[in-house]
Amino acid sequence: MKLRVAAVGYLNARPLWEPLATDERVMLVLGPPSEVARMLAEDECDVALLPVAAAAALGDATLLDAGCISSRGPVRSVVVYSECPIAEIDELALDLSSRTSVVLAKLLLPKTLAFRGMQPAEALAFVGGKRGALVIGDPALEHEGKFPHTFDLADAWRARTGLPFVFAAWYTRNPLAPEHLEILQNARKIGLELRDSIAKSDSERRYLHDAILYDLDGDARAGLSRFLAEAAQDSRLPPSAPRSQSLETLVQRAADGERLSAAEGERLLAEATLFDLGLAADAVRKRKHPDGVVTYIVDRNVNYTNVCTTSCRFCAFYRPVGHAEGYVLSREVLGKKLQEVVDAGGVQILLQGGLNPDLPIGWYEDLFRWIKKEYRLGLHALSPEEILHIARLENLDVRGVLERLVAAGLDSVPGGGAEILVDRVRRKIAKAKCTSEEWLGVMRTAHHMGLRSSATMMYGTVDSPRDRILHLLKLRDLQDETRGFTAFFCWDFQHESGVRIESGDGGTNVYLRTQAVARLMLDNIDHVGASWVTQGPDIGQVALRFGADDFGSVMFEENVVSSAGTTYCIDAGEIEKRIHASGFKSVRRNVKYEWLTTPT
Repeated sequence: MKLRVAAVGYLNARPLWEPLATDERVMLVLGPPSEVARMLAEDECDVALLPVAAAAALGDATLLDAGCISSRGPVRSVVVYSECPIAEIDELALDLSSRTSVVLAKLLLPKTLAFRGMQPAEALAFVGGKRGALVIGDPALEHEGKFPHTFDLADAWRARTGLPFVFAAWYTRNPLAPEHLEILQNARKIGLELRDSIAKSDSERRYLHDAILYDLDGDARAGLSRFLAEAAQDSRLPPSAPRSQSLETLVQRAADGERLSAAEGERLLAEATLFDLGLAADAVRKRKHPDGVVTYIVDRNVNYTNVCTTSCRFCAFYRPVGHAEGYVLSREVLGKKLQEVVDAGGVQILLQGGLNPDLPIGWYEDLFRWIKKEYRLGLHALSPEEILHIARLENLDVRGVLERLVAAGLDSVPGGGAEILVDRVRRKIAKAKCTSEEWLGVMRTAHHMGLRSSATMMYGTVDSPRDRILHLLKLRDLQDETRGFTAFFCWDFQHESGVRIESGDGGTNVYLRTQAVARLMLDNIDHVGASWVTQGPDIGQVALRFGADDFGSVMFEENVVSSAGTTYCIDAGEIEKRIHASGFKSVRRNVKYEWLTTPT
């Protein structure tokens, strides 16, 4: 079987992988650093030329002695470009291609900077006035000398530490046969001899010979260790912990709020007792919310249409276009529902539906304006999937759709449609749905526009425990960048006869374990909600001792989950009774988790 290799396609990496491209023993895939990291995390390759920060986040990646990409001085390809002196920048666009460079920038630059994640072309276009851009790889080389000011991150790191900086190296997550390691080592030797032929200009030749170091020697290892230690101290990366650490030590670290790696989260899911997970998650909740308050919101989940084109295999709610049971709610029906919310003291509507090709963006704009004018309710509306659907329907970009919807009254974005943010899983359960990156991209755009959103996870289809942990890591990474997620909710797949997929892991034990581990992994998300809608109010109460500090929403109605046979509904009085019985004070909140009442 061929050795599956993933590597960064940039010029600086070519001496390490160029000979592999013609090696019949190797199947080589090239991509940006973020895609290479995803492939190793999701077992789509055996070895990867991986950003070192991504390896730290995984926690079970083994560093191979087969070369690296590092620099002892100016690297030229990991730089901040600006029109003003670096000290005067107040906003910085971050090229999202490599987590390592982003973490390094945040360590070296003032913490008062406003950071915004973008694609390379967007980042370069962002430069102007007091705005700069972190650009990496070939795009950075292509724009060398085109801006008045350049801040070279590797040079700044050397000035600060006296050590080289290691950007990427070969890693594996599984034991590698000696002959496979030899393939990588020989490729490096041959590749270094090919640098002059790889380079297309004198500038590129100097870059490959002088700016980039390929030896993972003692100084490089020291620089790498220093970076990982500083990033962990700044809570940017999980601390380096021996794989032999006891389970007791790991649980205590989690309870203390240390950032956990993917491997550590997976181990907690698999090995920790339910009791220990509950205690650790409760400790994190107490530290984040020492006032002993549990919040809830009075709103209504309104599904405005059940017509949908995605045909998700797990969904019992949707109807295809033209189906006799398909509907779009009329203003009269909607008005009755909204008035009930107003009469009950409600503050918002959670508005979601299927991807209905007969509803243009103007329909949503008119609806939003009508709701705002007649009922003055907050609009927590349209999942990323729906926003992408409207964008495609109208030939608009996501930002353009959101700008129009915000002008019409949109206040925040729900986290629906996330399911599991691993594309292998998504292709099996909902192949017509957006990709993980598309879902995250909508949330990124919304957050940068000032919109807040929730984050969710539906597990228990074909996903594995590792898939769930990788989902949490993707949410945590985006939250590091944007700080736009207000809360996290998870629930298990609710099976109904007739859907085209069977249930995987589910039940109360798995739910409580999953929620507790999510509370431990998502150190940068303030709130976790109890999913009593799927588990029942009794388990919702228990969930408050497994990391949850929010009891979710009063349930006037619910259509998607209830279509699969789950029909729990309780009012505000019952929610408060449940919260008090669990030993907490209750407070009504809005979508931003601002308190609307006095704790009782």
